[in-house]
Amino acid sequence: MDPTLLSVVLIVVLLAAVLLRAPIGLAMAAVGSVGYMLLSSPAGLAAYLSSAWPDRFLSYDLAIIPLFILMGHLATRTGISAALFAASNAWIGHWRGGLAMASVAGCAMFGSISGSSIATASTMAKVALPEMKKHNYSGALSSGSLAAGGTLGILIPPSIVLIIYALLTEQNIVKLFLAAMLPGLLAVVGFIIAIAIYVRLFPASAPLQERTPMRERFRSLGGIWHIISIFIIVLGGIYGGFFTPAEGASIGVVLTALAGLLTRTLTLESLIDSLVDTAGASAMIFVIIFGADLFNVAIALSRMPTALADWFAAADVAPMTVLILMIGFYLIMGCVMDSLSMIVLTVPVFFPTMMSLDFGLLAQQQALWLGILTLVVVEVGMITPPVGMNLFIISAIARDIPVGEIFRGTVPFIMAEGTRIVLLTLLPVLSYGLVDWWWG
Repeated sequence: MDPTLLSVVLIVVLLAAVLLRAPIGLAMAAVGSVGYMLLSSPAGLAAYLSSAWPDRFLSYDLAIIPLFILMGHLATRTGISAALFAASNAWIGHWRGGLAMASVAGCAMFGSISGSSIATASTMAKVALPEMKKHNYSGALSSGSLAAGGTLGILIPPSIVLIIYALLTEQNIVKLFLAAMLPGLLAVVGFIIAIAIYVRLFPASAPLQERTPMRERFRSLGGIWHIISIFIIVLGGIYGGFFTPAEGASIGVVLTALAGLLTRTLTLESLIDSLVDTAGASAMIFVIIFGADLFNVAIALSRMPTALADWFAAADVAPMTVLILMIGFYLIMGCVMDSLSMIVLTVPVFFPTMMSLDFGLLAQQQALWLGILTLVVVEVGMITPPVGMNLFIISAIARDIPVGEIFRGTVPFIMAEGTRIVLLTLLPVLSYGLVDWWWG
């Protein structure tokens, strides 16, 4: 069989396995192994496995993943989410829609520690939903703001999905973290503007509440001083070159644990639970990474990305047209697939293909731009029906809010995300500008 045609068959089989709910890591490993044997030989696969397994899992960069996951679990179990929401509410809660805006702000700050969309959405929902219900916020606005706010965990550094993307594409993790900062802030601003417009159109969805006295506002900051400190030390140290991302993650774990001990919110039981949950999540991600390696090398052997790039070049298709097609594909797939699955399935094909096209950028600029744009589009999939993961998380917590109302509540935020995608597509400098400025 022609190698390119075989690669298409492998992708179709893998997509079918994923849609049938087969474990993504095992599915990629199985399909990749069969593809490798057909394109090379069983002996070649055995030789690859004998060297790839130790090479991949002895990689220093992989240490970042369990460390940041542990940092997120410790943050979840030490009451950080409640303090973040309380501080945000104290400062902007008196605005119309202020509780929803405070939820988004709290999600952004919590996401900067947890690195996970699902953890951000579920943790903040448990704190913010009761408060918004008490103040008679509509179910659509309450659930929509938290589902959308949870997506910030994917992009705002440190992000687990961003780390996996960096490993798959062999990009610099620190530069990707920095490149994600401005698009992440744009998301926060966009969500707050979406809430402001929504409550203008539907005032009854967000009754006004009393203004918090200035003394109480400053007092609320005392409850999050340690969170701000951890964020500045970890990311500031990484960006400043004082320590590597893995060292920064280690320092973050220690500081988060110390903060839990100082505030007396970290117990032996919660520490053990955090370690167990971290081990389970890390094992799952490592299986996915190894499966992705096998699948990637099979796709590389088939030379499908090269053939695809050559086809676009011969067809004289404008690079921006190809980019729009890719964005459309991700938006459609986001309705039926989770973000991590989309990243590990599509990046091996899309990234080399897109990097072969001429967008008038330097190689590093183009790699950063494409990476951030991909994650932003994947982020939208977390809140698009029918399989938006954050929608299910919020629905499981807010059992009194109908699923249809939760779906409607995400519409303003999907529109805000659409605006951000257009901006990032037309203005690539929003993605790589900070990196160019920082490194001169």
